[in-house]
Amino acid sequence: MNSPLPASTRQRLDDLLVQRGLFASRSRARDAVERGTVTVDGVLARKPGQNVSPQCLVAIDDPAQGYVSRAALKLIGGLDHFSLDPAGREALDIGASTGGFTQVLLERGAVHVTAIDVGHGQMHPDVSKDPRVTVIEGLNARDLTIDDLAGRVPGFIVSDVSFISLKLALPPALAIAEPGAAAVFLVKPQFEAGREAIGKGGLLKDPFDAARVAGMLQDWLDAVPGWRSLGLHLSPIEGGDGNREFLLGGIKDR
Repeated sequence: MNSPLPASTRQRLDDLLVQRGLFASRSRARDAVERGTVTVDGVLARKPGQNVSPQCLVAIDDPAQGYVSRAALKLIGGLDHFSLDPAGREALDIGASTGGFTQVLLERGAVHVTAIDVGHGQMHPDVSKDPRVTVIEGLNARDLTIDDLAGRVPGFIVSDVSFISLKLALPPALAIAEPGAAAVFLVKPQFEAGREAIGKGGLLKDPFDAARVAGMLQDWLDAVPGWRSLGLHLSPIEGGDGNREFLLGGIKDR
């Protein structure tokens, strides 16, 4: 009978996953374990910090593994639920960050994606080097103009922004979009509800507020000239802070 390895020769599972090159960071490894996509020696792993043998057999069945960000799964969920297709369209990604949404748009056939973000140096090089991508850094979405887009009128808009309400971030893009444009927006209720509704760790004090706040965003989109909402869809995965998030679909009829 084999005796267990002493603790000094074992290591954390999330560290092992990164060391083996299976994930780019501990945060991505931790997320994969917590979503139940990693097995160790045939047993489902439950804790990213569990100690494992350096020689253990690891298997991964993670739909997010091929993307630069787990957020890609959120957009995929929205596109599929609303039956929206960016193929052949000029797309705009607001709050592009590392490029998970942009990656999905390209995968689904967008002819070009303009990826804007208020930050700098965030987009993964695997995405930014694609000739179909134009990255604009340091641009606040509320200041967006058609000149920033070099005349490329968006026919498909996606958004994943933080620390700002969609009601402030989206109006310029919604106005610029061509008639017939489609959109999928990630709704983060904690950035829509107001400071008084937020508790420790950035979580909503009342979890039931999430659906209510998301519904208010849907009503807001319906009131934007030319736009109508397609409804709300619960994100297939939670936000990184544990908040419930939603996908809001929309069409510009005129």
